[in-house]
Formats: sequence, structure tokens, C-alpha cells
Amino acid sequence: MRMHQVRYFRAMCEELNFTRAAARCNVSQPSLTRAISNLEREFGGPLFHRERSNTHLTELARVVKPYLDRIYEESTQALERAREFWSMQRVALRLGLMCTIAPNHFVEFISQMRAMHPQIHLDIVDSSAGSLDDRLLMGDLEVAVYCRPEKSRDERLHYLPLFREQIMIALRPDHKLARQKAIKVTDLNGEPYLERINCEFGVLGDEVFNRLGVDGKTVYRSDRDDWVLAMAAAGLGYAFMPNHLTTHPSVVAIPLVEPEFWREVSLVSVRGRPHSPAVGALIQVAMKTRWLGSPAHALEMLDSDQAPQGSVSGP
Repeated sequence: MRMHQVRYFRAMCEELNFTRAAARCNVSQPSLTRAISNLEREFGGPLFHRERSNTHLTELARVVKPYLDRIYEESTQALERAREFWSMQRVALRLGLMCTIAPNHFVEFISQMRAMHPQIHLDIVDSSAGSLDDRLLMGDLEVAVYCRPEKSRDERLHYLPLFREQIMIALRPDHKLARQKAIKVTDLNGEPYLERINCEFGVLGDEVFNRLGVDGKTVYRSDRDDWVLAMAAAGLGYAFMPNHLTTHPSVVAIPLVEPEFWREVSLVSVRGRPHSPAVGALIQVAMKTRWLGSPAHALEMLDSDQAPQGSVSGP
């Protein structure tokens, strides 16, 4: 069955005249008659009783007509949605977002997207960095915003840097280390540790701490950063946390040094994969947005892949 056969059939059902139906479909009468005959062979019987002045539907035609009407209507709707998609008249875009990125990081970006492209509906999918890797590669997401240390990057993915921020040590204000202007990694030896399960550095951070002989008992683990901060505020230990996530009123954030740790949050997509116009629009807005008060890191004059001396950086 071809869509033009369905269109000719519907025209015949309304006109009940081969000549008028052919004119309506802008084809010759023999072409329309041949298409209807092919459809009848496919259905196994006549669709129209051909009487000289009284052409009308057969019972078979009455049975199949609702289904053919539905096929035609849904195909028309599919074409319309496709036109809207490519012209960005009405588009839903699934944007992956790493669960350790605070909402206030995105206020300006979302506002700019809404102002410049109100027809693009952002469906934000919150997940871990590892899960976002998988969902991008499987095609479940076209684009995502997250951080991956350089050693953990997948070569199939492209990273467009948006912003960098230093990793801090989150503590109660009365903790003995809270009086320092900076905390060395070696200062943390023996201190109870509050683990963020979705920590940006994971194994890489463990490697640095192990190399420096720094150890300490993990007293709490959670995939909720707000809970980890609450435990730090309660004095149960220290947390390893990006600067702009350390927002609890009863917690202070002290820079971690020797080495420093920096996370670089990027707009990530799959290399070489064609993307929709909506993704192109999102990238343009991301490059115009000020992230943490600064231009997108990819636009800065300095080499975005060069970390400060003596630091451990994200991608």
C-alpha cells in the first residue's frame, strides 16, 4: 500500500466519481483508476460498485475506510511535526544535567533560552556523569552539561567548556582546619570523610590521596549533596565539594591545595553525530551566557585545556 493510494481512495469516497476524484488529486483518471484497482487487489475485493450514475462504497470499503483515514491523518500530522521540528516552530529538547550542578548555575542560561527561543521546550534530565555518558552515546540525549576528569573522558564525545570552579573542603566553622586560609591534601590525613557518591573526581581523587598517603575513615556516603553538607554542618567530618555548591549557612568552604582540584563543566555532545537545529540554538545561547559571572570558558583567551600549575583538573 502506498500513501498516494490512500489519498486517491479518500478522494473517491467523497467524490464518488473517478473523473472528479482524479481532478481533485491532480492526476489523470487512468492513474487514479489503476491505483484504486491495485488497492482492491491488495484488499482482496472491490472497494466501489461502479454503476453508470451511482458509484458507491462496497461493504469492504466501509470496513477499511476508518483505518485508512487514520493512516492518512497520522501521516499528515507526522509531516507537520517534522516541518515544525526543522523550522523550530515547536520543539522538545532533552538536555542532560549532572546532578551535582546547582540550579543557580543555570538561571541565566534557561532565561536566555526562553527569551531567544520560546518555541524550544527544554526537558531537563538529571543524572550522574556516568549515566549521561551512556545516554548520549545511546541517543537518548542529544546534549548534556556535566564534568568529567580528563582521564575519564570518552573519545567519542565532544566537550565545549562552560565554566571552571575550584574544589573546596566543606567544614563546620569550629573545625580545627576551618581557621586556615587553605587546606593541603596532607592536612586531611586521619580526618573523617563525608563521601559524595557522585563526586566529580571519584577514582582520580582517590589516586591523588593514596599517592600522598592520606587516609581517613568514610563515616557517611550519599548521592544527595545537600545531605552531605548537612552532615558537615553537624560536625561529622569534611566534604570534598565544588565551590558554588557549598551553600549551607553552617558550613565554611576552604580551598584545597597541594594539589588544587578544579572541575570544568562542559556542554557535551557526540562527535560527528548530526544534531537538530534546536541543539545548534542551545549551543549559541550557551556561548552567549555568562557562567558564574564570566563568559563561557570556551571563549576565553587562555587555553581552556591548561589547568593552573600544581592542580588536578576536570576535562
